[in-house]
Amino acid sequence: GLVLGTYSSEKDEGAAQLTSAGDAFDRLVSGKLRQLLSVCGPPLKKGKTHIFHGMHQDFPSVVVVGLGKKNAGVNEQENWNEGKENIRAAVAVGCRQIQDLEIPCVEVDPCGDAQAAAEGAVLGLHEYNELKQKKKPVVTPQLHGSAESEAWQKGVIYAEGQNLARYLMEAPANYITPIKFAEHIEQKLRSFSNVKIHIRPESWIATQQMGAFLSVAKGSAEPPIFLEIHYLGAANTNDSPLVFVGKGVTFDSGGISLKPSSGMDAMRADMGGAATVCSAIVTAAALNLPLNIIGLAPLCENMPSGKANKPGDVVRARNGKTIQVDNTDAEGRLLLADALCYAHNFNARAIVNAATLTGAMDVALGSAATGVFTNSSWLWTHLYEASVLTGDRVWRMPLFEHYTKQVTECPLADLSNTGKYSRAGGACTAAAFLKEFVTASHWAHLDIAGVMSNKDEVPYLRKGMAGRPTRTLVEFVARLSQDSHN
Repeated sequence: GLVLGTYSSEKDEGAAQLTSAGDAFDRLVSGKLRQLLSVCGPPLKKGKTHIFHGMHQDFPSVVVVGLGKKNAGVNEQENWNEGKENIRAAVAVGCRQIQDLEIPCVEVDPCGDAQAAAEGAVLGLHEYNELKQKKKPVVTPQLHGSAESEAWQKGVIYAEGQNLARYLMEAPANYITPIKFAEHIEQKLRSFSNVKIHIRPESWIATQQMGAFLSVAKGSAEPPIFLEIHYLGAANTNDSPLVFVGKGVTFDSGGISLKPSSGMDAMRADMGGAATVCSAIVTAAALNLPLNIIGLAPLCENMPSGKANKPGDVVRARNGKTIQVDNTDAEGRLLLADALCYAHNFNARAIVNAATLTGAMDVALGSAATGVFTNSSWLWTHLYEASVLTGDRVWRMPLFEHYTKQVTECPLADLSNTGKYSRAGGACTAAAFLKEFVTASHWAHLDIAGVMSNKDEVPYLRKGMAGRPTRTLVEFVARLSQDSHN
């Protein structure tokens, strides 16, 4: 199969504006492509398609997709590069149509941006069907022509990184337990000589005095794991690393503060923070980015057993602060508190944590963007600029003292794990809680609860767990490593 792009003209009439690959193919078939397109009516609108069969012996089926306006660039209102997003969406639609025709291989028009085209193809075809007997036919996307093969390959690696996070988040919680998660990441990184992995057991977690993390883990029969990854990509292995921290709750029942049963199965993806940061490191290694990165993922389940945290219990974090657990379903911040304390051991250039932390984040931004709470404008600028390119957007949220008071005014302990005005500003009070465990001057907390899954909002992702914002994290690392290089 072959996927080709066409631009919409300013006016609705007029001949189709093909990409350069489309033009070349039209010449190959003696103008038959343009002829057929003109018979089909006005030029294709963005994301719409025409399928033609039997036009050329090498390509029994050709899908032509609408790319929107030709010179679409950064849209200031939308905070993304519209041209790149249009390509991703169009290519994904085209590739899926080839898959529906059960054609095993598809060549993709680079559409003027081979990286975006590769991302659209690889993300658009991904589906979790490991456990089904009836599977969709596997389609291998390839670049049509050889002009932009380096950019295409880069796009494939970016998209495969996000697909790894999607795979981990989508898999059932009895398949991705804390130890299985760690082993899966270890296996992905096995072939890299500049990566060291430590899978820390419960005994190690106890010696580190991570009382907040352990208090959540003890409610489950599944033992906790603290996954620590060292990627030494910089020329000098002693350069200050970027530290990524990801919340790794492989299943979240809510504990004693039990969640409603409706939709609870989606809580298999409550390790989305760990999945995205670990996948970003796997991708950085595959791209051989010249930067040192440390990944930390506290992994456990949050279950309601006789050993589980009870509302009102007080636990002690690694830095000695005591925490009153007023709601056992606000458990992610307990894991992150200890992991963030530990992250300060590494003389980090910056600490970035990601977590499906609060339903309040989903209420605030929905699935449009990841909420970013940060004490560093430098860090914010890098994350924001990366997200404009990837189309997987971020939006800055407040870290006001106003919210800190709501978690530090607590009857029994130094901190409460919920804001004292319960639901008000829930994502902000959660961020204020985490800030109590950070002394680093460059720290960002990404609340990814709203972008955890996709219904139909991102057209190049199928329905299911989204693996967002993995590509933004990778692009952020790539930009940071350029900075170090210059």
